[in-house]
Amino acid sequence: MPKIKVLPGHAICPDGAEIEAQTGKSICDTLLENHIDIEHACEKQAACTTCHVIVREGFDSLEEASEKEEDMLDKAWGLEATSRLSCQAKVGDEDLTVEIPKYTINYEREGGGKK
Repeated sequence: MPKIKVLPGHAICPDGAEIEAQTGKSICDTLLENHIDIEHACEKQAACTTCHVIVREGFDSLEEASEKEEDMLDKAWGLEATSRLSCQAKVGDEDLTVEIPKYTINYEREGGGKK
């Protein structure tokens, strides 16, 4: 069974964690099921960037991002070449190491979704 290692440093998981993951399940769902409360403001519909993670190891084991996901990632704070929306990235057969960025853009919470 693959594992997800969450690097320490973010308020959501300051000490880091290593958790077992189920192949085919999203990184976001796996984190949430293991009490790592990553934001997911759009209810995992790839309509925001609050669940953005940077995959430090195992990136090539993930399926390619959809065009919709790529479009949303362009709006993410701290975007890197191995960034993914954790709600869309499904765990493959390999272990993953992920970093949760220090900041996230939540337009709804910050009032950006209102006129």
